[in-house]
Amino acid sequence: MTGGPLGRLETHLRARRDGGRKLLVPYVTGRVTPLWTELLRAMAAAGADAIEVGIPFSDPVMDGPTIQEASLRALERGTTPATILADLRAVAADIDVPLVAMTYFNIVFRAGTERFAAEAVAAGISGVIIPDVPLEELAEWEPAAAASGLETVLLASPISSDERLAVLCQRTQGFVYGVNLMGVTGERASVGEQAGALARRLKAVTDKPVIMGFGVSSPDHARAISAEADGVVVASAIMRKVLDGASPEAAAAFVADLRAALDAA
Repeated sequence: MTGGPLGRLETHLRARRDGGRKLLVPYVTGRVTPLWTELLRAMAAAGADAIEVGIPFSDPVMDGPTIQEASLRALERGTTPATILADLRAVAADIDVPLVAMTYFNIVFRAGTERFAAEAVAAGISGVIIPDVPLEELAEWEPAAAASGLETVLLASPISSDERLAVLCQRTQGFVYGVNLMGVTGERASVGEQAGALARRLKAVTDKPVIMGFGVSSPDHARAISAEADGVVVASAIMRKVLDGASPEAAAAFVADLRAALDAA
């Protein structure tokens, strides 16, 4: 979808970016622990600019072993999309940054696109990422999202042509999610040079916030990638700490370290 007024997510991220801030979007798998909503609050207080919330699915084709483990742990606790949205409705008013849901189209299809979009917005979600729906197959989802005011964030691949990136940047809402590395999500020792190359290509064709994810595992990674991009998404590195028993405060301390690295960039 193109045109029309900007939604809350893009307005918020643009304002922070245009004020000179590098953007930080940490991730948490919904209901990964009983204290997961405390983790949301703590990450917001630690300097997150938005928070990505994963809605677990049993066949997560884009997720690496850490996020898969987090999703399995959540599912074993009886987690459903409805329980995650109910938790969010209870705390969304206390979190002063936008929430972005990440899930797969099977979840959306089962609920019904219009129902899923409306219930997501009612739970305080501003945007959604559905990585298994390519650009050419958005027609079933986009009208429902637009009717509810939900922003659809699209992923940009490092192997896409310049022409495809231009179309994707026109269609995405909220921000452009640049994929640093081919393959699934996960922690990496290095994210290589292609992250910066993709960020430059995206910045050349859009003024929307360009935020890079996949493999961002340390404050040094975040600082290096943000030299070319507007910010970073950090997922597996945070979830690994949570899976290993980190409290919300301890996990948020890592988010604060990422924030400090970005602020020093």
